[in-house]
Amino acid sequence: MDKIKYRLRNISLRKSLVLYIILFTVVALVLSIGITQGCRIAEERLNANYPQTEERYYLTNEAGERLGEGGLIGTENILYTVQDKRSLQAINVTQTLAVPLSFSLCMLAAVFVFYRNKLKNPLAALDKASERIASNDLDFTVNYKSQDEMGRLCASFEKMRFSLQQNNQLMWRQMEQRKRLNAAFAHDLRTPLTVLKGYSEILQLTNDSLAVKETAVTMSKHINRLERYVDSMSTLQRMEDIVPDYQRIEIDKFVDHAEQLVDMICQKAGRQCHFYSHTHSNAAVMDIEMFLQVMENLVSNAAYHAGNSVEVTVSEIDNMLSVTVADDGTGFSADSLENAAEPYYTESSDKSKHFGLGLYICKIFCERHNGSLKVRNTDKGGEVTAFFRKEAMQ
Repeated sequence: MDKIKYRLRNISLRKSLVLYIILFTVVALVLSIGITQGCRIAEERLNANYPQTEERYYLTNEAGERLGEGGLIGTENILYTVQDKRSLQAINVTQTLAVPLSFSLCMLAAVFVFYRNKLKNPLAALDKASERIASNDLDFTVNYKSQDEMGRLCASFEKMRFSLQQNNQLMWRQMEQRKRLNAAFAHDLRTPLTVLKGYSEILQLTNDSLAVKETAVTMSKHINRLERYVDSMSTLQRMEDIVPDYQRIEIDKFVDHAEQLVDMICQKAGRQCHFYSHTHSNAAVMDIEMFLQVMENLVSNAAYHAGNSVEVTVSEIDNMLSVTVADDGTGFSADSLENAAEPYYTESSDKSKHFGLGLYICKIFCERHNGSLKVRNTDKGGEVTAFFRKEAMQ
């Protein structure tokens, strides 16, 4: 019995489907014959309750001998009761529908049994596995032991999951190594920079040579730039490790505070400000400081590139709270649209002040908050939208 079950489990889908169809076709044939025979017996028993009104006639030869058993020819119509007439009609209908109904029901049963035995479990396993992979959970295995097509598909899916897990672990180790290397680099570079900065200041204060002083000033500028670069590496390290601090906030108060912050940044940059709010909830659970820092970065960046005005819109869509910042500047170049949110990317000619980390930090904060950052151009200029997912209210 175990060998039969093993063979049936490992038989191909096509052969399995043909086998089920043949099996249930036989069942349908037996069932239809049984129903037909049953109806015939029921009809005979019902007619047995009424006297015979037929006379038997025989065929004879020239000698007057009977040929065969003869046949009954009715002389009067049988008068059935109302109940028997209904029973006889039900028997006739059953006889008529016995064959099509039997085959239809058995074919449906064949499809159901085929799905239950050959498709249900592997499809459920694949569906559950795809959900876990989509949620970045690779700590599981796809278990479905069969040599049919679905078994091979599950085995391939398990190989893919294992490869993803190995790649993720390798990427995680590489990221950790990169973080440690960056931290060590930033730490080891501070001491020589401090020494160089000290000597540069001494040269500027004590040396009377104009050429030496100019050289010392130039050195000091580049040393300051290196110091800021080292600080940016440390800041970037902290940003990548940040975890949101979820708190319950009142939307109306938050919007008022955001509008004041935007007005202050635009006034300082000498830009006109247009603030809009499209929210409908009374409260939300999120990291408000993270949201405000992203908005501040986006507004400051827009004010720097704007021609005259900056437009800020806070919106609430489903379970997302977003801030869209648009300016009337030249917009993003084709290269910026692809790389604006990458670390240390900038098109600014003055790279001593702008290291290209603003949008990257915004992207990190959005992703930490299960959101995203979208960069695009409009007919007026550049536009950046930051999405933050609101957590469920407790």
